Amino acid sequence: MGPHSAQEPLLSRRNRSPNYGQKKAAFFISTAKWIIKFTMLMVFIIWVAFMFFFPSEFVRNLFEKWIQATEGTIYGKTGSLLLAFSGPVFIIAFLAVLYLMIFREEEVEEKKSVKRSSFRLWTFPVLVDGPFGVVSAAEFVGILLFVIFIIWAISVFTVQNWRLLSLYNLPFFLKSSVMLELSGARFGLIGLFCLALLFLPVARGSVLLSFIDIPFEHAIRYHVWLGHLTMCLFTLHGLFYIIAWAMQGRLVQEILEWKDKGIANLAGVISLLAGLLMWVTSVSLVRKKHFELFFYTHQLYVVFVAFLAMHVGDFLFSIAAGGIFLFMLDRFLRFCQSQKTVEVISATSLPCGTLQLIVSKPPNLQYNALSFIFLKVREVSRLQWHPFSVSSSPMDGKYHISIFIKVLGEWTAKLRGRISEIDRDDQTIQLSPLQSQITASVEGPYGHKSSYHLKYNYLVLVAGGIGISPFLAVLSDILHCIEEGKNCMTKNILLVWATKRSIEVPLLYTVNMESICPFFSDVLNLEFRIYVTQESEPPLEEGEAYKTMKSSICPVSKGSGMSVLVGTGDKLWSGIYVVSSTVGFVVILGLLHVFYIIPSDVSSWWYKGLLLVTCMVASVITVGGSVATIWHLWEVNILASEEHEYDRKNSNGIHQAEPVKHENLNQNNHASSSKIRYGCRPDFREIFTSVAEQWGDVDVGVLVCGPPSLESSVAKEIRSQNLKRGHHHPILHFHSHSFDL
Repeated sequence: MGPHSAQEPLLSRRNRSPNYGQKKAAFFISTAKWIIKFTMLMVFIIWVAFMFFFPSEFVRNLFEKWIQATEGTIYGKTGSLLLAFSGPVFIIAFLAVLYLMIFREEEVEEKKSVKRSSFRLWTFPVLVDGPFGVVSAAEFVGILLFVIFIIWAISVFTVQNWRLLSLYNLPFFLKSSVMLELSGARFGLIGLFCLALLFLPVARGSVLLSFIDIPFEHAIRYHVWLGHLTMCLFTLHGLFYIIAWAMQGRLVQEILEWKDKGIANLAGVISLLAGLLMWVTSVSLVRKKHFELFFYTHQLYVVFVAFLAMHVGDFLFSIAAGGIFLFMLDRFLRFCQSQKTVEVISATSLPCGTLQLIVSKPPNLQYNALSFIFLKVREVSRLQWHPFSVSSSPMDGKYHISIFIKVLGEWTAKLRGRISEIDRDDQTIQLSPLQSQITASVEGPYGHKSSYHLKYNYLVLVAGGIGISPFLAVLSDILHCIEEGKNCMTKNILLVWATKRSIEVPLLYTVNMESICPFFSDVLNLEFRIYVTQESEPPLEEGEAYKTMKSSICPVSKGSGMSVLVGTGDKLWSGIYVVSSTVGFVVILGLLHVFYIIPSDVSSWWYKGLLLVTCMVASVITVGGSVATIWHLWEVNILASEEHEYDRKNSNGIHQAEPVKHENLNQNNHASSSKIRYGCRPDFREIFTSVAEQWGDVDVGVLVCGPPSLESSVAKEIRSQNLKRGHHHPILHFHSHSFDL
């Protein structure tokens, strides 16, 4: 053995490849991700399975033992039920917070060479016509599981009820009455299980939605489906009791009864009436024609929840408390964000009946090209919030965000009138000195956490009318990525746009592609197919139809930007807010039991239910409010440092970008292929067939933004193409970007 042999292991360790440390770190990161995701999945499966099999005798006996085991604690039986049904929600939320704080930024990764395309359950449309709209394979599996659960639960409970009644020799009339009461109670219990999930999708800035990367405009569909199911169950719950009481001749007496120990019937009637008002006005036909009626009656959820808690008491309300508490956290934070007014940098009235608003934003606000915001203009309405897709890429500017607003309804007409009153002589209104004349507030941005549109080599963008707005941001985003050399897999884009009038066509050219990336035509194959549906031929005065529009590129603003408290705000602060508020709720509830409920021997079910809701609200306002205040102060300091940096750069001779004018359509400054067809609608069979022949066996992302009829047509053809595809044809992946509140 040589004299240096003892040093060889040390030298070999020193001379290892520098990538070894990176690979080791990547291994630990991927392992940590897997552990957190697996733990969350297992907790979720156990939680759902517990509710699914709760009607069975085995699970119910197990639960009875669980209740007895925790009865001696300060929380009593309520604590055991809260831990069994709401505890998993809190655990999943905590793990989601941990995941998002540790792995906050995930860049688009280059895919390895894939020989063949692959199907995905969440992008393959299965149902396209029906009450659910366009339903993916993954959503269909979820709907099927819910149907199985309802059938299974009702069947098991019915058998159990008949077995129970068979033990007593009762007259048929009395037995039928008791059977109705027992069935009503079972429907109420199943409704509480659904209520445990109902509020989770409607929490817009929830860490859960952020973790699974489901944007709010998609999650709201699940809230609608669950809402219909929940109200059906609760309505049957109340109806069965009413029929039973009427058969027994004590209907009025039972409805007005408010028990101290037991179920408070009158509180349940009030809660059910509030729920029925929300349910009736949320039906699509009523909601679209009378949106304000839907919006205002939906605020009755406060009455619904409060009186439900008094109806069932703290014990049973604990089943749904977890999801409702997370919604309270989100709602309070959105309330704090919405109190801040945002500077409107400019408002542009475009010749196609569309408004463009550009509002100030802080440079640290994170969003992507498929995000959207909620906007409130106090001069139009002090209560109404309306969602709008972002029409600018986050790389268009650090200090502003742009949206297009189509003048269609009463609210948008009032907004256009308000803008016209400010200055009737100029289409573009610089509002910085006129801030007091338009007072805007913004919630969000919301949307996908990841820029999934950058992960497709091939994109088909299908827009209907003002649905072109988010795709302008997508085009700008892709061009910026190409220009700055960032990861962007997209190399081929086909944009299909169906619009009613040719006067709307210039909206497409608010994205000055050559100014963003002069060489984009060398690396990006871009094709436009525009369908003008309500004009049979080009207008005689093309110059008038395609007249030049003024720029949406505005000087950098130092005005008040939107808050970052919700939406895509800082995940660290968001996590601290959720965790501290939840811990605060548990502590406040425990203190209430120790210092009030136990010493005062409070036993009224309805009162303890009201106290539980009060503890939830108190923890959100006190603990959550304290964190939100510190978060806001931190945000102010960050913005102050950004403004200081901005002033320093300006003092060194770096000036603001001046507004520029876009070229008109006839000059066609885009190095791309454009086709305009009049008097016809898109033939998606022809479009996707040509795509299949041209692009081959690849994954194609199809993004749709437009009315439900357009979505349905595209989804139907995607399903048909995928089912009959050949070996050398692409797989089309359906993505909806439409928002239907």
